[in-house]
Formats: sequence, structure tokens, C-alpha cells
Amino acid sequence: MTASTASDIPADSWIDRRLPAQARPYARLMRLDRPIGTWLLLWPCWWSLTLAGAGFGSWWMYALFGLGAVLMRGAGCTYNDIVDRNYDAAVARTANRPLPSGQVTPFQAWVFLAAQALASFIILLQFNGLTVWLGIGSLALVATYPFMKRITYWPQAWLGLTFNWGALMGFSAVSGVIATPALILYLAGILWTLGYDTIYAHQDKEDDALIGVKSSALALGQRSKPFIGFCYALAALLVVVAVPMEHWNFGFFAAMGLAAAHLAWQVTKLDIDDPARCLKHFRSNRDLGGLVLLAILISRM
Repeated sequence: MTASTASDIPADSWIDRRLPAQARPYARLMRLDRPIGTWLLLWPCWWSLTLAGAGFGSWWMYALFGLGAVLMRGAGCTYNDIVDRNYDAAVARTANRPLPSGQVTPFQAWVFLAAQALASFIILLQFNGLTVWLGIGSLALVATYPFMKRITYWPQAWLGLTFNWGALMGFSAVSGVIATPALILYLAGILWTLGYDTIYAHQDKEDDALIGVKSSALALGQRSKPFIGFCYALAALLVVVAVPMEHWNFGFFAAMGLAAAHLAWQVTKLDIDDPARCLKHFRSNRDLGGLVLLAILISRM
């Protein structure tokens, strides 16, 4: 496939229709036309806020985490594109991104990254001290993630550590501590990410093998589906364990049953050699995150 036909940049998106030409490359650096990454970063934050007892009166916390997820996901993507610009130029799906295609210079990308980081830090300062320090600590994970694919076949595990950090931050923002339920929820999120990002990695496995980039998709090959199924099953079980038993009720288990059915659908219908189906199943995890939030919310009622 040529870069133009295989590109992951949506054609004629709202960015093309509504933003001035000068702003479009920066919106694409943030992946504003592909919000799935923001949802996957945000769900663990909202899960833990709800698990810790944040009610509707704490709507401002949900809003701040939502805005923070947009900015931090954008900053992470910008940084990842800066580090990976030479690799992206060699992969059909990513060759048309702003940096490898020359729409944005590395210096411009660094300045844009700094602006996003500053805005994110201002939001972070609205929370308690522990949450602020947790947010600062997450930068070590963010900074090292793009290099993991060069040294290990399991960069998906590092992404899990990074993308689910909000499970700790949301809980601490409400309670001021990191309790056992938050740690269990964090582990559940890591396993969930291992599953869905292995699905995502199967889109690029041929290009990755050619340019020497590692992934769990390459490590597992045809064993990927059983592995994904194991990760998903254990993740769902850990979500149940994270919710204290006194909050278990029929509605909670019904919602978690729907979540488990959704995960089972992903695994049973997945074709790891069909990039379009891999992308569809990966994106469906936005809905899975909503089902888990619904379950935790019901448990608190």
C-alpha cells in the first residue's frame, strides 16, 4: 500500500473543514481527529474518581481530568511523533503525519509540546499535593515510552503503566491517599491496555518487522488471541475485586457482565491479519470503558 492509501489520518475530517490551514498540523499532532486515545487515557481517571466516592457534586474533578486527558494525550502524541519521526517516515500508516511529511518542523513541535505541558500543569495544580506529585511522576513513564519499542517486545506493557496512571491520580484526588482498590484498578487497566494495544500493534507488524521495531504482536504472533483473552478476563476480574464487597449489587454485576461480553466479542471476532478489523476492535474499547464506569457508578448508589 502507498502512504496515501494506508495513512491513519482521516480524510476530510472536521479539522479540514473547520480549522485554518496553519492550525491543522498541530491539531493532527494532538490527534484531535482521533479521540480514541483520549478516551483510553480518561476512563481509568473517571473509574477511580467514582470508585473513591466522587459524586455528582464533584463534577469539576471529572471536567478537569477530561481537559487534562485531552492535553496530556496531545502532548504525549506530539512527543512520540518527535522521537519517532524517522520511523514514522518508513511506515505507510504514519508517513503522512505532520513531522515526517514536513508540515511541522521539530522545533515547532517542541514549542507546541511545551505549551501543552504548561497548560496541563496548570490543571494539575488544582488538585491536592499527592495528586500533583503523582502527575509529575508520570512524566518519567511518558518520556521513556517511545523508546521501549526499540529495546523490548513489550512496549505495550509500558503503555499500560503510562495510560492507566490516572487510576492512581483520580483516587488520590478524592481521598488524598492511594488505597488498595486504586492499585487493583491500576493493575486491571494495565492488563486491559496490554490486550487492546496488542490488537492495535497487529496493524503495523509487517512494517515493524522490516524496520526493526518491536511489539507484543510480533512476539506473540498467532498466540495473540489467547493472550488478549487472558488479559481481558483477568482485567475484568480485577475490576470486580477493586470494588469493595459492600458495594456489590445486581446492577454492578449486570453492567460488568455486559463489559465481559464486550471483551469476549473482541477476542472471538478478532482477525489479527485484518488491519481494518484490528482498528475496529481497538476503537471499541471506548465503549468498554463506558460500561466499566457504569458498573462502578451503580456500585456506589
